[in-house]
Amino acid sequence: MMSKLIGLAEAAALVPDGATLSLGGFTTQRHPMAFVYELIRQKKRDLYLFGHSPGGDWDILLGAGCVKRVELAYEADEAFGTIGPRWRRAVQAGRIEWEDYSNFGMVTRFQAGAMGLPFLPTRTAFGSDVFAKEALSAEQRAADPRTSQLKQAVMESPFQPGEKLLLLPAIHTEFCVLHVQKATESGLVRVEGQTFADNIQALCADTVIVTVEEIVPEEVMRQEPERTLLPPFAVTHVAHVPFGSHPYAVYNYYDSDPRQLKDYHAAAMIDEDFQAYLDKYVYGVPDFEGYLAAVGKTRLDSLKADPDYGYSPNLKRRRLD
Repeated sequence: MMSKLIGLAEAAALVPDGATLSLGGFTTQRHPMAFVYELIRQKKRDLYLFGHSPGGDWDILLGAGCVKRVELAYEADEAFGTIGPRWRRAVQAGRIEWEDYSNFGMVTRFQAGAMGLPFLPTRTAFGSDVFAKEALSAEQRAADPRTSQLKQAVMESPFQPGEKLLLLPAIHTEFCVLHVQKATESGLVRVEGQTFADNIQALCADTVIVTVEEIVPEEVMRQEPERTLLPPFAVTHVAHVPFGSHPYAVYNYYDSDPRQLKDYHAAAMIDEDFQAYLDKYVYGVPDFEGYLAAVGKTRLDSLKADPDYGYSPNLKRRRLD
C-alpha cells in the first residue's frame, strides 16, 4: 500500500489558522503533544477546538494564544493539576469563546458526526446547569457557520408521547490528530489499552493525522486484525514520533511524567513563568527532538513502562520535592 509517512513539522503546517480541530487521548493519556508543540512553534492562530476530556494539550495551546473558540466537557490534568491554569485564566479574562456540554454529551456529538447524522437524541444533562445555560451568544454562533446555531433542542419522542428527549448537534471537524502506539506506513492504526473516543473523533474529520510511537509492518497488524482501531482509508497522514505524548502516558510504552507536569502547572499559574516555560521547551528548541533533549534522557528512561503492567508502578507521583 502507499506510504502515508510525513514529517511532524510538515504535518502541523497542514493545519491553517482558524481550522476546526480535535485531539485524541483523555486527560493524562495519549495526547499528541509533539504535534501540539509544533502548532505553537509555527504560531497557529484562531484554532477552533472540539473535545470531550482534554488536558494540558489544550491548556498550553490556549496559553500560547493559538485558540479562539472551544466546545468541550472539561479541561484538566486530573490529580496532576486539576483544572488547566491557562484555560481558567482565558475564561475568566474573556479571552476565549467557549461552550460546555457534559462529558457524555460531547461524546454523543462526536458519535453523531461519525455516523453522518445531524444530531443524536439523549437524556443526558436534563435538570443540570449544562442544559440550562449557554456560554456562546446567538451572535457568536451566527458569526461562524461551523458552529451549531443551537446548543441543543428538546423534542417529544414520536414513539412514547410525553417523553422528552434532548437533541445534541453533531460535530464535524476539518482535522483530527491522534497519538497511538502502533501504525503501518499505509495508515493501519492500533491503540493498546483504552481507546477513549479516538475512533469516532477521527471519523468526524476531513483530515486525520496520526502520530505514532512505532511503525510496524503490515503483517504485524494483520495477525490480530480485530485490534485495528482505524483502517487506512480513514487516515490521511502518519508521522513517526517516539515519546510523542510526553509528558502524558502511552500505555505499554511510558508513563506520565510527574515532574514535567508539576513544573508546567507551577509555571502556568503566572504569565511570566508560563512564557519562560514556552521559551525553554517550545520556542527555544528547533523541533521535538530538541524538546526531548531539554527534558533529558535520564528522565525519559525512568518513565518507561513495565511490560507486566503497561505503566511504571514504582514511579514517584507525589511529594516530588
